[in-house]
Amino acid sequence: MSWKQDEPNVMDEEMLQQAIVEQGPQGQAGKIAKKEGIQYEEVLQLRLDFRNILKIYHLWHFTSLTKLQLDNNVIERIEGLENLTNLIWLDLSFNNIDVIEGLDSLVKLQDLSLFNNRISVIEKLDTLQNLHILSIGNNAIALLDNVLYLRKFKNLRSLNLAGNAICDEENFKIFVTAYLPDLVYLDYRLLDEQTRETAFAKYQYAVEEMQHNELQEQEAIEAQKISNEELQLHKDAFVEFLNGAQLFDSMFAEDPDAEKLALLPGMEALLETFKSKMEALCVQIFDAGLAQLARRTAEVESFFTCSHEAVADNQRRAAQTAADFENSRRQKTVEIKQIADTELLKAHITSCHEQADQFSETLMSLELQLVDQLEDIFKDFERNISDMVGGFIEYVQGIFALCRDLENQHHEQQLEIALATLEKVVKSELEEEIPDDVAMLLVDKDTVTNAVSASHDTHLQKIDNREDELLTRINSWMSGLLKSIHNDEVKRNRKRISEIQNYISFVKDELEDMASSEDN
Repeated sequence: MSWKQDEPNVMDEEMLQQAIVEQGPQGQAGKIAKKEGIQYEEVLQLRLDFRNILKIYHLWHFTSLTKLQLDNNVIERIEGLENLTNLIWLDLSFNNIDVIEGLDSLVKLQDLSLFNNRISVIEKLDTLQNLHILSIGNNAIALLDNVLYLRKFKNLRSLNLAGNAICDEENFKIFVTAYLPDLVYLDYRLLDEQTRETAFAKYQYAVEEMQHNELQEQEAIEAQKISNEELQLHKDAFVEFLNGAQLFDSMFAEDPDAEKLALLPGMEALLETFKSKMEALCVQIFDAGLAQLARRTAEVESFFTCSHEAVADNQRRAAQTAADFENSRRQKTVEIKQIADTELLKAHITSCHEQADQFSETLMSLELQLVDQLEDIFKDFERNISDMVGGFIEYVQGIFALCRDLENQHHEQQLEIALATLEKVVKSELEEEIPDDVAMLLVDKDTVTNAVSASHDTHLQKIDNREDELLTRINSWMSGLLKSIHNDEVKRNRKRISEIQNYISFVKDELEDMASSEDN
């Protein structure tokens, strides 16, 4: 007897739509949903098991999905799940997966099944800190180090490793119990107190040493996290690395003659003064940037609060209007079904059409009011944020101008010192010895002047570049924010109008169906 194996499938729109229809609302609710169109972003659960799927694809629109079944397929790679950030339950059991990957964004995931695959290493799950249940039995896991990796999951309560080579390790059960003390179930069985006591006695010192090392690592991670958050705050204010001498240091880092010129007599004190004053100016920009960020953030939050309140209030009014209309519509539908007279029936249906048109006009009027209200809120916000950013830019440009003045002053003093030193060298009046590389600069007036001028140009360019970077980024942030707000409002308005039109169309189609049925 011969048989032919089915060809592997790749997820496509047809497969997804069919699954949604099969698993979605049925009856009248299903008809309405089908008429309004399938909204992938509203689907909460999706079952795609036993479909011979080879490649995960086309799931990026399912942003509200909380439960996804992909078991019993022929999937080889975990991919295409990046946008499913609300996923809580994921079943990838009975597939052909070799490596754990592609799950980083699923931070809400609580239940994960990778049972019966080809996985040899438990890895790349670091972001899944809400994981409660992990089923990874019947794979190719052989090393106990995989258990140690799971120590970072503090919410893990149930673990299935049955069917892996690791289970053949001596003391496997008490090893897992010792190193995962919060685990309640192992291989679907409750861990009893005797097992816990045995595990504690055997591995107490090893576990305590590991806990100590983990604590140190965690402290280092927390310190780095705080540092990163602080840096991100400074970047959001566009003033990162301006809270000290970083700009000053960068001015000299790419200056090839800086170290030589610094060795000239009298330059040490001059550089210290220059550095101190430059640092003070940078700190002024830094402090102003953080203050501006706080005001900007408050203004943005105020805008979104006002906008959301306006939308919520409009939605409440529209919902009440819709509820009143729906109650009236249902009552009239009952009345229509009881009318036997053809003319009277037509009159009632015409009245219902007019009522639907009036309802549509009411909803459209509410939407138009909301659009006007949001536009006024947006204009006030745009004016406020533009004034705020403009004032900050003006202040920053003033401080950077002072930085350039300071550099010009330093340049003049440095040139004066360099030429005076050159004169002493020529007259053999210089008392202290100078290094050979510095002596190479003190050949003649042109060489000295060119070196000092080149140094000056490098410093000014660094100041200009930092100013340009700050201004470009803050202007880009403002224009990007305003554009994003505008685009989101256009999308919201279009979606709302489409919802109204689809509902009115559904109501009128239903009326036409009733009229047709009476004619027949």
